[in-house]
Amino acid sequence: MMLSKARKLAEIVAVALLTAMFAAFLLQIFMRYVVNQPLGWTSEACVILYIWTVFWTSAFLLDESEHVSFSMLSDAVSPVARRVLTIIGHVILGLAFASALPAIVDYISFMKIDSTPVTRIRFDIIYSIFPVFAAAVVIRSVLALYRAIRGRNESPSHTPEAL
Repeated sequence: MMLSKARKLAEIVAVALLTAMFAAFLLQIFMRYVVNQPLGWTSEACVILYIWTVFWTSAFLLDESEHVSFSMLSDAVSPVARRVLTIIGHVILGLAFASALPAIVDYISFMKIDSTPVTRIRFDIIYSIFPVFAAAVVIRSVLALYRAIRGRNESPSHTPEAL
């Protein structure tokens, strides 16, 4: 129940981000082509909102099966080998993001020295969603690793019976 409320909240935030981006885009078009007075901040707003939308939805809304993956090798091997590849892949992914997380936070903290040219929003604020995304990748990798070790996989093409 708590998880479904958190997911609903994440969906509401994603919809708000997309709605704001679309509104800024439409305002930009209207001001540029109808009023002939282009607004600089709308372009920056669209880019910032796009960054947040991508990392927000990737961190909180997309299932593992909805992320881009290269499965040609794992699809061509036996279920046992597929399980081993899944375990290896999640260990590598989780360790890579976990080990990079301190440097990511440090670099984003450093980015406070600069800001966008028009809206003057500091870059550390703009990119503050990225460490959240990186932490979510680590957590998802740990959970997926646990499922793979236990012989469970949520992906329909990789059912527990096949493993």
